[in-house]
Amino acid sequence: MLVLRTLALLLVLAALLPQAASAEPLVLVDADGRNAVTVDDPALPSAAELPAPAAGNGLGAAARAAAGTSVPATITRLRKRGQLDADTANQYRKDWSSSVGVASKLSGTARAEMRAVLANARMFAADKVLTASRLPAVMLTVTRNRSWWAGGSSLSSGNRVRFRDSEIIWQYYPGQGIQIQWLGTFGRANALWSFKGKDDELSTLLSEARSLAANRAGGIAYEYLFFFGGGRPPWVSGLAQGTALTAFSRGGARLKDPALFDDARDALGIFRTAPPRGVRLKSPPGVHYLQYSYATNQRIGNGFVQSLNGLHDLALFGNVEEAWKLLTDGERHLRSELRSFDTGAWSRYEHTGRRPGAESTLEYHKLFGQFLRGFCDRLTKDRELVSAKAAQAEAGDEPTTPADTKGRSPIAGKTDPKRYCNAADRFDGYLTTAPRASIRGKALRAKSRGTVRVWVNKISNVTITVSQKGQQIASRGGQFGRGTYDVAVRPRSGGKLTVTVIATDLAGNRKQESAALTVR
Repeated sequence: MLVLRTLALLLVLAALLPQAASAEPLVLVDADGRNAVTVDDPALPSAAELPAPAAGNGLGAAARAAAGTSVPATITRLRKRGQLDADTANQYRKDWSSSVGVASKLSGTARAEMRAVLANARMFAADKVLTASRLPAVMLTVTRNRSWWAGGSSLSSGNRVRFRDSEIIWQYYPGQGIQIQWLGTFGRANALWSFKGKDDELSTLLSEARSLAANRAGGIAYEYLFFFGGGRPPWVSGLAQGTALTAFSRGGARLKDPALFDDARDALGIFRTAPPRGVRLKSPPGVHYLQYSYATNQRIGNGFVQSLNGLHDLALFGNVEEAWKLLTDGERHLRSELRSFDTGAWSRYEHTGRRPGAESTLEYHKLFGQFLRGFCDRLTKDRELVSAKAAQAEAGDEPTTPADTKGRSPIAGKTDPKRYCNAADRFDGYLTTAPRASIRGKALRAKSRGTVRVWVNKISNVTITVSQKGQQIASRGGQFGRGTYDVAVRPRSGGKLTVTVIATDLAGNRKQESAALTVR
């Protein structure tokens, strides 16, 4: 019967979790930074699943903050306190000295990037946040950057890198060097799960990742160690940590390793802790989980939904009561917040709580819909499992599904998936629906300044032309978000103006609207 239980678990996971997308470019390099080649990695998530804002160059802030305790002094202090063993402390000191020496011999971009990475580490030491649990990730970042920049290869912004002796994904952020990209790493783990014969790589990836987690918010966290979008490191992401919960839950089921469920359970701390240490933002009637722990006014829809997907996977497959409760807190808020992310024609990437934010790019719109579809499927499957459990109990059969795990939360299966399924359907529909525009005039008088006002219902590439008697007298164009746009006109005479609007949305749907306006 154990075999049946395991089979049922894997079948449910396969139903809930999407398969890997098409191959993405990845720079593969030796441990010493040499022999870099670009390959297509079918397990790598698309670039759209990585954070959107541009990285900030924090070199100045890091340098100003680094006037206190040095990195070597911090290592020595941790050794004296018994928080590091002698061999590890000695290796860290050697790595630091070597990296500082290499940086002094570099020039140009390589020198600037290496200096930025060292400055961040010095800032952590000066701020007294360079703890024993944080040191492995910080020092790995220092040594990997030393290897890369000394290796002589170049990178373009956003390039992703993997060293051949590791499964961890790195990404290049100009002004901050290469940094661990946790979302890319755990996205890759979830893709490896979907491939046959990749269990060894999946196991290695999860083991490596766990060794780099820092103690934070009463648990462990997969921290970002660089300045980004206004955020000072170290910071965490509800999106990345939620994806980690799914990866460890998948791994625990596939590899039959209960310790991986324990690792996922340890990662719940940021979901029960307020920012900036965590991502839990109380917001009646429930809780919003932030994408960025430092950005309390930036509520990003796709990241919030994905954090709930991760909480759900741990709750169901790890049978973790706290994860059910955290999921319930978030879902209760998402019910009321979901409409803030839906314009009726396209999705919004974010909102601030007081005013709507920008609409999603095409890739983020698709991703938002994908995450909503995943949440819909999970909640639907919950109800099916509860029904299956009831049927088994009535028939007197021995349970064979994850829903029958002893102690399963009474919360499971209670949430109606309909609103999320409908939202996913709407978001899919927006991809094939042409934009709409309305046209009207204001103060249109012959030989006087007036206005042609055009409203567009979704983010689109728009061209507006205004003609009178066959001659163009005004025009305006560009990528316009949902809203109203004015074109200044000076009609040459009374009669009619012809206004033509051509709008093509991000998915390529095109619509042309024309109107004749009267000039007095």
